[in-house]
Amino acid sequence: MDTGSNEPKRRYRQYLEVVTGPLEDKKRWRQYKARVKQLPENYRTAVEALERYLMHFGPGDGADAASMFEDLADLFEQSAADGTPIREIFGEDPVEFVEAFVQNYAVGRYIRRERERFTSAIDRAAGEDTRKEDRSV
Repeated sequence: MDTGSNEPKRRYRQYLEVVTGPLEDKKRWRQYKARVKQLPENYRTAVEALERYLMHFGPGDGADAASMFEDLADLFEQSAADGTPIREIFGEDPVEFVEAFVQNYAVGRYIRRERERFTSAIDRAAGEDTRKEDRSV
């Protein structure tokens, strides 16, 4: 049997990934979702709430998102195994927790830098430039 060239298969996969994104990222996402499904109900509920938040304010890049969600699954699997209470994981302010969590990833650094740039621009526009050094020199 002549197997022929794999070129049509590779080309099809390239076109498919242009439309849907990298297939490896989708595989990682499905694995993450399977891990979350295995968590005890209260941990799963917390992860799903955090996941919804991150879908709006987290990374848009597939590879960064996959890494972040895998780390999230690691955190909650370990917390469930140790019996760590949900409130102890998140602290009193869940938004503060998620903002600190996101800062560990490229998008978090980007968001922080853009927030600082935005705040600085508004300060300058209001005549309240508080920078320690003059960068225009």
